[in-house]
Amino acid sequence: MIWVSASLKKWLCILLLMAGSAIVAQQDPQYTQYMYNTLTVNPGYTGSTGGLEATLLHRSQWIGIDGAPATQAFSIHSPYSKYHENIGIGLSAVNDRIGPSNEVYIDANFSYAIPLGETDKLAFGLKAGARVLNVDWSKGRYYQSGDPLLNTNINNKIAPATGAGIYYYADKWYAGLSVPNFIRTTIYSDVKESTVTDRLHYYAIVGYVFNLGSSLKFKPAVLAKIVTGAPVIVDASANFLIQDFVTLGVAYRWDDAMSALAGVQITPNIFVAYSYDYSITELNKYNSGSHEIVVRFQLQPKTSRIKSPRFF
Repeated sequence: MIWVSASLKKWLCILLLMAGSAIVAQQDPQYTQYMYNTLTVNPGYTGSTGGLEATLLHRSQWIGIDGAPATQAFSIHSPYSKYHENIGIGLSAVNDRIGPSNEVYIDANFSYAIPLGETDKLAFGLKAGARVLNVDWSKGRYYQSGDPLLNTNINNKIAPATGAGIYYYADKWYAGLSVPNFIRTTIYSDVKESTVTDRLHYYAIVGYVFNLGSSLKFKPAVLAKIVTGAPVIVDASANFLIQDFVTLGVAYRWDDAMSALAGVQITPNIFVAYSYDYSITELNKYNSGSHEIVVRFQLQPKTSRIKSPRFF
């Protein structure tokens, strides 16, 4: 017996068309404002802001489609102490829900930075933690009510995870390479509507800050996501920082979405940002876009040199 909701049926048809065009559905959570959520992308970022930083993110993807992805991410990190500012420690957690599945990522992060000049540093990062997978098949599609393989729920299946990254940064630019998890584990596939073995993910990130005047800065950034056996996914963004207070920009995800971004530095310590994604695939007929909001708190020690925390 087959059961599919009307909205989900439309979604599945579009995904099949996309699969026929060699587009592969996401496996790791997807972020538009990756430039403000770097710790979840690269552990080498740990401690790089010179003080305590905490970030909270919520993303609702493809509004209007039943079972569409929804993600919450939290990270906190800082230098180990003012006496060991080249050592960074942190914690990151992600809750990712799609269809009948819910997966939680919890990682401890560590980095060690090598000074390469007055402002440049090369950081080596490690992360280790666990993935917790839950799948409730009653919330998704099932093919035959008596099939034990497709109808046995997965409850709190725990798998270890470990990743690494390198992150080079200065006052005006940064670049990094990372692998979030070297251990292949069981995940839920939204295309196949079943559990599959995860593939290795590779991330490359780069950004720069151009001074266009005393009150205007231009901040382009690019994130490339490489998954074995799938096309490269490239996110490019262009943000303008006005009066060190308001950020406005646009972004483009290759063959997937256009985005508008805005942010406000509410206080010297608190930054709030929002993005809206508009699908440029056939999927845009069935959803009203994706929303993402980020709240970031930064605390700089009085004894340390502030490294322009609003930049990245």
